[in-house]
Amino acid sequence: MSGYSRIAIVTGATSGIGEATARKFIAAGFGVIGNGRNAARLVELECELGSAFRGVAGDAGSAAVVDELFAASLRHFEEPATIVVANAGRGLNGSVKDADLSQLEEMLRTNVTGVTLLLQRAARELVPLQEKAFPGSAADIVVLGSVVGRNISPFGAVYSASKFAVHGLTEALRREIGPKGVRVSLVEPGIVVSGFQAAAGYGEETTKLFNDRFGPLLYGAEIADAIHFVVAQPPHVHVSDIVVRPTRQDYP
Repeated sequence: MSGYSRIAIVTGATSGIGEATARKFIAAGFGVIGNGRNAARLVELECELGSAFRGVAGDAGSAAVVDELFAASLRHFEEPATIVVANAGRGLNGSVKDADLSQLEEMLRTNVTGVTLLLQRAARELVPLQEKAFPGSAADIVVLGSVVGRNISPFGAVYSASKFAVHGLTEALRREIGPKGVRVSLVEPGIVVSGFQAAAGYGEETTKLFNDRFGPLLYGAEIADAIHFVVAQPPHVHVSDIVVRPTRQDYP
């Protein structure tokens, strides 16, 4: 056995919420397999965090990468992951009328196809583990949704639609495997300060508007605290949906 209390897989672990979650888990005594496209950043995190962290570089929307995440847990920690955090995602600025749809396919691949691949594989791995282990131990799938997955955002309607899809997938899986002892939880952040805004094409004017209307805004570590709260509950206690907004954010 690895000596870590639990092993977690975290996608999108090279920045923002994913990196903060990896750090939070390691501080709590977990081992982490972290995924991201930035291979150099993963190496930096391995050097900084030590043997508690191992990176798997590649596109989280690839079935081969998803397979490698679970294989890496067994190879490096010599035990299966019992936490899977589906965090990798990307935004797309603009309304239905005005969004740059040349980016639509890539966004859907990351936000919907990749998440679906990971959820299916995680379910197939965790359900057999819990057949005999529950309620003695917990198994968790945590999905990063968004407040715009319950309220359409005027700043990113097409992106919002992708998060509505993610919310539906998460609830469907919860109903399917919750009775088998696997907790499936949705974490819905409001506006979080990260590289997400720039990658999604939000300009400085929009970012300033967010700060003026809703600030102080959230940071990744605050969402990581919520994710850790979800997985730290006793095995029979399931926090299935948690929304975290900046105090002044009224909508979405």
